[in-house]
Amino acid sequence: MVVYIWSLNISHKDSSELNQSANVSSGDPPGSHPGVSRTGHTVIAVCLGFILVFGCLNNLFVLLIFARFRSLWTPINLILLNISVSDVLVCLLGTPFSFASSLYGKWIFGQHGCKWYGFANSLFGIVSLMSLSILSYERYTAILRPTKADSSDFRRAWLCVTGSWLYSLVWTLPPFLGWSSYGPEGAGTSCSVQWQLRSTSSVSYVVCLFIFCLFLPLMLMIFSYGKILLIIKGVTKINLLTAQRRENHILLMIVTMVSCYLFCWMPYGVVALLATFGRRGLITPIISVVPSVLAKSSTVVNPVIYVLFNNQVRNPHRGLRCKKHIDLLPVLNCSMEQRQREDIKLFSKKLYEND
Repeated sequence: MVVYIWSLNISHKDSSELNQSANVSSGDPPGSHPGVSRTGHTVIAVCLGFILVFGCLNNLFVLLIFARFRSLWTPINLILLNISVSDVLVCLLGTPFSFASSLYGKWIFGQHGCKWYGFANSLFGIVSLMSLSILSYERYTAILRPTKADSSDFRRAWLCVTGSWLYSLVWTLPPFLGWSSYGPEGAGTSCSVQWQLRSTSSVSYVVCLFIFCLFLPLMLMIFSYGKILLIIKGVTKINLLTAQRRENHILLMIVTMVSCYLFCWMPYGVVALLATFGRRGLITPIISVVPSVLAKSSTVVNPVIYVLFNNQVRNPHRGLRCKKHIDLLPVLNCSMEQRQREDIKLFSKKLYEND
């Protein structure tokens, strides 16, 4: 038998999976998922509470630093600021919903709350992912520019920030228009895209979301930071004394940033694909909850990483004393900038001649 929902063909097996969504649509909260115990819901609530508190504190701290020190307002740092804004919005407008529901043991905010939660988490999450990849590319292109970056020219940075939000909207609005849908997921205390549906519409949406919002940003990060590492290695060969320490710092930065990206987001993407293409019942409620919590933990991890590896943010007073303040790389400082730029320009020329 075939059931038609939003003019899409969904098999009879899918209709049973939608019954839980129907509970939300009727305004009644779905019951606690039979696969998760009361203890399980409590553990999830504790994890979400930790993410909620420290995600807010970490990102608000970064925002306060930017508000306090105008010297940090550079084009590249504006993209870093966009990451903190999107992360704090997740903590304030998304995580409290799932935290309260986990304490209660079931979703308690009805149909509209479920759709809002799924949309908001997807919107802010994709903005953060795109900003991370754009930041890596901007750092790479900053090294290749033949002249000193204009710290007063914010047009390119604002274009990147605006583009990340528009791009995210392009991929998060379709579920409201009939291309897939938002509904309960995992333990029944949170909502997201309906990964488990097997209709052509839902499957195509999941695949596109994985490719364009997770895989391609990851490839851009690997390409950009890989190129940066090659340039730094070349500088090390040219001037060992001034570049060896910087190379080690850049290598640590690249490994940490890419690893955290994979740790926080890749499990969620993999589980979504398994739920879409794997056998039914393969993804249990507990298995689906873990990647969701890891993805939300990025709101805690991102500000720590980008403050830890950014001398400008860690030492904002240095920017006040430095007239030529450029964030080519997060570990460059003002006193080394001109000499390093000459080394980088020299090696960049040799690099492209060899290519």
